[in-house]
Amino acid sequence: MKFRETQEVNAGSMADIAFLLLIFFLVSTTMEADLGLGTLLPPYQDEIDTKTPPKNDRNVFEVLVNADNQLMVEKKLMKLEQLTDATKQFIVNPTNDPNLSANEIKDITFFGPIAVSKGIISLQTANDTKYQVYLMVQNEIVRAFNELRNDLAKSKFGKDYQKLNTKEKEAVRQVYPKLISEAEPVRLASK
Repeated sequence: MKFRETQEVNAGSMADIAFLLLIFFLVSTTMEADLGLGTLLPPYQDEIDTKTPPKNDRNVFEVLVNADNQLMVEKKLMKLEQLTDATKQFIVNPTNDPNLSANEIKDITFFGPIAVSKGIISLQTANDTKYQVYLMVQNEIVRAFNELRNDLAKSKFGKDYQKLNTKEKEAVRQVYPKLISEAEPVRLASK
């Protein structure tokens, strides 16, 4: 019995087809958008203001997230679900608690003399904190400000904050200024 020689397959065009398929999939595939925060940063200043007043610890609400993704607020462990209410309590300080932010009376358009918080939220994370946890913490802090502003808008103007005109929104923002300080991530000890 004679064996026939098998013919060699010309693979030269195979590389061209694979390359064309690769280009097709790269062009036609949609990538998921990265998660991020819509935060407006202050403009860059060449000169550093040397007349910065000293920091008053009473007016700083410390929020830390360690490498184990545990939330520590004012050096106490806290659940993420409690952060919004704790932030609101710190900002408003209705009982003038000396452990919460100080208020000062300011004359604001549409409101007249009203107590305005001097509170600053200080957020710091560890290098190993998961980005998703950071986003959730940031979201809870921003939610606190949004709820405070919305409640004030409803009580003063009878409508949601988003439905206010520009001047009304500015007045509400002056009553509850969103002062959030985010420090560089650091190496925090974990348990």
